[in-house]
Amino acid sequence: MENNSETSNSEITKNGQECHHFQKATDALKHDHRVIEKVLATLEQLTLDPENASMDRWEKALDFIRNFADKCHHLKEEKIFFPALEQRGIPRDGGPIGMMLMEHEEGRGYVRLMAAALALAEEDPQAAETGLVDNGRAYLRLLRQHINKEDEVLFTMADEALTLEDQKELLREFWEHEVTEIGPGIHEKYLRIAQELDGRMS
Repeated sequence: MENNSETSNSEITKNGQECHHFQKATDALKHDHRVIEKVLATLEQLTLDPENASMDRWEKALDFIRNFADKCHHLKEEKIFFPALEQRGIPRDGGPIGMMLMEHEEGRGYVRLMAAALALAEEDPQAAETGLVDNGRAYLRLLRQHINKEDEVLFTMADEALTLEDQKELLREFWEHEVTEIGPGIHEKYLRIAQELDGRMS
C-alpha cells in the first residue's frame, strides 16, 4: 500500500508492530518531526508548571528525546540522509547541513544538562527544577526552530536534488538503521510513549 502524503497511513500488523508507508525519505523524516513535536509540547508544559511536574514525566520525555529524537531520528540524518545530500551537491561546510549538525550537538548539550539536573531531584529538588526548566526551555527554542528549518528549507532542497530511487533507497537504509541501531519494535515503542505523554497534557 502506498501513500502520497507527507505523513503516513499506519496499520497495526498481526505481530503488533506499527508499519509506515512513505513515498520519500523526507516524508518519513517529517513524520518523525510531528511525533517529536508532541513531546516538545509536553516538555513545554513541564517547564511552564514545574511545581506540579512529576519527575516521571520528565524522565519519559528525556528518554524519548535521547532515544527517538536523537538516536533514531538525528542519527538517521547524520549517518544516512546528510551524506546522500552531500553526494547530490548540497554542501556541508558553510551550508545547511553544517548548520543542522551544529544544532544537533547543541541540542545534545541541553539534554545532557537536563539529565544531570534530573539526577539531582532527590538530593536538591530546587537545583533540579532550575536545571530542568532552564535547559528544557533552551532545548525547546532550539528544536522548534531546527525542525522548521529542515521542513521548510533543507527538505525542499533534498526533494529537488534526490531522485525517487534515491528516496526509496534512503527509506530502506532508514529501516535498516532502526533495526540494527535501536532494535526491532523500538520505533513503535517511542511512538506509543509520545502518544501517552501527549494524552496526559490536560
